[in-house]
Amino acid sequence: MTSVPHRTPAPVGTPEPGPRPTVVVQTMRRRHLSAVRRIDAAVYPRPWSLAMYHQELGRPQTRRYVIARIDGRIVGYAGLMLVAGEGHVTSVAVDPTCQGRGVGTRLLLALCRWSIMVGAGALTLEVREGNTRARELYARFGFVPAGVRRGYYTDNREDAIVMWRHDVGKADFPAMLREIEESLVGTTRWEWQ
Repeated sequence: MTSVPHRTPAPVGTPEPGPRPTVVVQTMRRRHLSAVRRIDAAVYPRPWSLAMYHQELGRPQTRRYVIARIDGRIVGYAGLMLVAGEGHVTSVAVDPTCQGRGVGTRLLLALCRWSIMVGAGALTLEVREGNTRARELYARFGFVPAGVRRGYYTDNREDAIVMWRHDVGKADFPAMLREIEESLVGTTRWEWQ
């Protein structure tokens, strides 16, 4: 099995407040990869190769990748791989011009719901120690720190915080996801199933 490291972008400033248009969340397809890779280049110091994306999208039984669109433009994406009954969040990335608008929250909602559908018992991820914004997002979903991977990120040797969310199959988790969705500003159209 190919190891897919979780990539968490460096924090970016909050954009100016503005209108909250409809966010459409869809299953990622190969045709979306040029836009996805543009986001990668904007937020990650070491973006994935096109071949890596093709490899991931070629495993639909154990991988789920979703995109978010605003006004037809892809503004974010997220991915998860299923391993031994556990979901590993591999990526959550949002175009810097659209951060702070709930795009990442919607993407993570889609991954969590897919995890429930496929019977995952727990979710895990790695996040840069210094990425407070991402850590707060994951904590909102009930992820808690469980360890540290020293020097995990090769671009700057930053540590990764390993976070887990257990008991994904219990009734309180879907209820929490509904509460998170209801708190979002704007409209969401779910087209990822």
